[in-house]
Amino acid sequence: MQRRGFLAGAATAAAMTEHDAWGQTKAARVLRYVPQADLTVIDPVLTTAYITRYHATMVWDQLYGIDSKLQPQPQMVDGHSLSDDGRTWTFTLRDGLRFHDGEPVRGRDCVASIKRWAARDPMGQALLARVAEMTAPDDRRFTIRLTRPFSLVLACLSKIGPPALVVMPERLAATDPFVSIKEVIGSGPFRFLANERVVGSKVVYARNQDYQPRQGGKPDWLAGPKIVNFDRVEWVVMPDPATAAAALENAEVDWWENPPNDLLPMLERDHTVRTEDNGPLGTIGTAVFNQLHPPFDKPEVRRIVLEAMSQTDFMTAAAGTNRELWRDGIGIFTPDTPMANSVGLQAINGPKRDHETLKKALPAAGYRNERIVFMASSDQAVQNAEDAVALDALQKLGINVDYQVMDWGTLVQRRASKEPPDKRGWNMFITGWSGLDMTTPITNQTLRSNGAKAWFGWPDLPPVQSLIEAWLEAPDLPTQQHIAAQIQDKALDLVPYIPTGQYFSRTACRHDITGIIPGQFVFWNVRRT
Repeated sequence: MQRRGFLAGAATAAAMTEHDAWGQTKAARVLRYVPQADLTVIDPVLTTAYITRYHATMVWDQLYGIDSKLQPQPQMVDGHSLSDDGRTWTFTLRDGLRFHDGEPVRGRDCVASIKRWAARDPMGQALLARVAEMTAPDDRRFTIRLTRPFSLVLACLSKIGPPALVVMPERLAATDPFVSIKEVIGSGPFRFLANERVVGSKVVYARNQDYQPRQGGKPDWLAGPKIVNFDRVEWVVMPDPATAAAALENAEVDWWENPPNDLLPMLERDHTVRTEDNGPLGTIGTAVFNQLHPPFDKPEVRRIVLEAMSQTDFMTAAAGTNRELWRDGIGIFTPDTPMANSVGLQAINGPKRDHETLKKALPAAGYRNERIVFMASSDQAVQNAEDAVALDALQKLGINVDYQVMDWGTLVQRRASKEPPDKRGWNMFITGWSGLDMTTPITNQTLRSNGAKAWFGWPDLPPVQSLIEAWLEAPDLPTQQHIAAQIQDKALDLVPYIPTGQYFSRTACRHDITGIIPGQFVFWNVRRT
């Protein structure tokens, strides 16, 4: 109650300041948003954290934007042409593109941005492996010449699943892709106000008055015109769900990204608050192993842990008992999307061996009572619930668990460490992915199994990775689907990670906030009525 009172007082004082400085009309043009976590990484190439992706879509723009039908649509690009042999793509930028420092967006900015992004992204790496040359013949155009046709070029240029492909000035895109950029300069609909950043508390953006939205069409996910209706967007970090709920009900904030499902009934009883569906693809949970260090360097140990885990238990803890809010029996790909299949699912859906039997099998699998560092998130309610389920299962297996609780921002930074667990490294953590990012073998980051080039956990599983490469070369959808079934079968045997299920969530806002685009957390089209 003391914290809630302090926030209420702070919000009132802030509102009075805005009223004095701007007047009531301008104060109403401030959107206050409670994000899932604090923004700890500002460079969208360096992390797959969704909070950084949301930041990226505000500040930077994309060459193509993906729509709700998962199709890339021109965004910064006016159009493109493709040579008869399918190897040379030429793109023309639309008029009116300028960076926040006043410089025009040029073809060479696009080339440099693609190269930097591709160095860190699996889809980008697949593109680079097929590129003979990328050039900018003039300021309005850039060209990609391939060694062989590649059907996923536009999918690459519209990549939003983190890391997102966004266009930076060439001087920033020239930054080593493993080193953070030092400035946040984009051409998107908002400017990042670094001088107002308060770590752990607030992130502020101002409308880019020089931004020219794409003409025609309507906003649809990342496609269409990006029309901004607020002068400022303030992210107010509130790790405690009860505090965030009180702030929303008291009109101290306007929009709360991800209220826990158990708080939805209370919020929906408040006539001043509205909840909205976050889209049909939901979130896919994943339990991630560090495969550089024992014991999870051994597939036999990972398989026993998979067999000990229950997606029903994970999802009940994460989303409650309402079966409309979650699914179990989830494999490698998002259900009801083209690559989803049932091959190999007996590893998840089959009869579970009891924990005592599995516990006895661990020594033969290679477990030597190593202490494992399990990183748990303190400020992500859903993941925290899944963490507890995983901890219980690991302890029942007799695994020696060092359960270390930290905020999500700290976890995101620490998971990059390849050091041994006893030297500030780690063995395991749980995260969730937008269903959009788990629809294909190349967008599913946790599936990537090429060792040092893989996502955190660094699985080195050639049988899985070779199938991913074969999928990239597939000439048509039926061939892709056939290979996807093989990938799932092999992945559920070698266990690069554990799927923990699919859950659905809602976002919450004040009754006078409208125009939220379902399925994406973006800040254009949103308005106050």
